[in-house]
Amino acid sequence: MKFSIVRSAFLEALQKVHNIVPSKGHLQILSNAMIQAEDGRLCITTTDLDMSVRCYIECDIDEPGNITLPIRRLLSIVREMNETRIVVEIDENNVASLQANSDYFKIYGLPIHDFPTIPEAEGKFCYNIEQAKFREMLRKTFYAASQEDSRMILNGVLLSFKDSKLTTVATDGRRLALVEQEVDISEDAECDVVLPTKAVNELLRILTDKDELKIYIQNNQVIFDLQESIMSTKVIDGVYPNYRQVIPAGCDERVVIERETLFSAIRRVSIVTSDTTDTVRFTFAANQLTINSNNPDVGEARSTVPIKYAGKEISIVFKPEYVMDPLKNMDDDEVFFEINDGLSPALIKCSQPFLYVLMPLRVN
Repeated sequence: MKFSIVRSAFLEALQKVHNIVPSKGHLQILSNAMIQAEDGRLCITTTDLDMSVRCYIECDIDEPGNITLPIRRLLSIVREMNETRIVVEIDENNVASLQANSDYFKIYGLPIHDFPTIPEAEGKFCYNIEQAKFREMLRKTFYAASQEDSRMILNGVLLSFKDSKLTTVATDGRRLALVEQEVDISEDAECDVVLPTKAVNELLRILTDKDELKIYIQNNQVIFDLQESIMSTKVIDGVYPNYRQVIPAGCDERVVIERETLFSAIRRVSIVTSDTTDTVRFTFAANQLTINSNNPDVGEARSTVPIKYAGKEISIVFKPEYVMDPLKNMDDDEVFFEINDGLSPALIKCSQPFLYVLMPLRVN
C-alpha cells in the first residue's frame, strides 16, 4: 500500500475522526483508525463500538491497500509536519513509513481483519435536511439533556419525525428545549429515536455550513451521511416521555427583552452565587426587570434591565445557568418571556421555531 496526500488535507481528515477513539484500557484495535486507499481516495474510519466516524479524502494512490494505525500518534505526527505532500508506504508487516521533505517517521499498525464492522449508509427510512439547519436544531436543544444516570432515556436528544416535521427535544425534568423544522416525511416513515449526548456533541463538531445531510434509521442505529464523511451511532433504548404535556397551553404575561443585555446581566449577578446558593430572582415590573442574588456566604448582587412590559409585577426564581443556556445558543436580538406567576412554568421564545420551558424554584 502506498499513497501521497497533501498534509493539510490529511490533517483535516484525521481531526474529523479522532475524537471518538476511546481512552486507554480498551481493545488495542479501537485505538487505531482503519485506513483504506482505493479509487483515488482515502477512507479513514474510527469507532468506539457504539459510534463510528468515517471520512473520505482525495489522494494519489500508487498501490491500493488497507491498514489500521494508532490515530492519536498519527495525528500528532501529521500536525507537527510542515505543509507539504506526505508519502505514506505500508510494508507486508503492517509497518507504515511517512516521508515529507527531510522528515521521516515509522509507526507500527495492525491488519484490518480485527477492526469492527461499520454500518453502511442505508436503511428503511431516509430523511433529508440541510446540515446547517440540523446543527442549529441540535445547538438550541442539546444543553437541556439530563446528565444523571437515573433516567437514561433523558441523556440525549430526541429526534421525532412526524407530521412533516423534524422535532428535536431535550429535557432533564427541570427544563425543556424544543425546535421544529419542516422536512419531507411519508406516513410510513414516522418514528422517534434518541441520540446519546456523545453522538450529539460529535455531530455539532463535524456538521458543516454547506451541503445536505441524509439521515438513515435502521434497527437501533442512526447513520448520518454528510457527503464527505459518515457518522453512525447506536440510539438510547426506551420510550421518551410525553414532553408536550409539560408545555403550558398559554401564559398571561409576555415580556420582550434584548437578549445580549439580559445574558450579560445574569452573568454579572451570578458571580455571587455558589454551589449551595445557586439561585437568581427575576422581578418583572413596568418596563423594568430587576435581577438579584443574595448569598449569605458570599454577598449580594443586583442589576436592572429595560424591558417591554406593562403587566402586573411578578417575582420568579431560576437557576442562572438554566436561563443563560438558551440565550447563548440563540442568534435573535430579542427574546420573549411568557409567564403567569412566580410558581408556574415560564416560556422563553424567539422569532425562530424554538421553545424553552423552565420550571421555577421555590426558595425561602
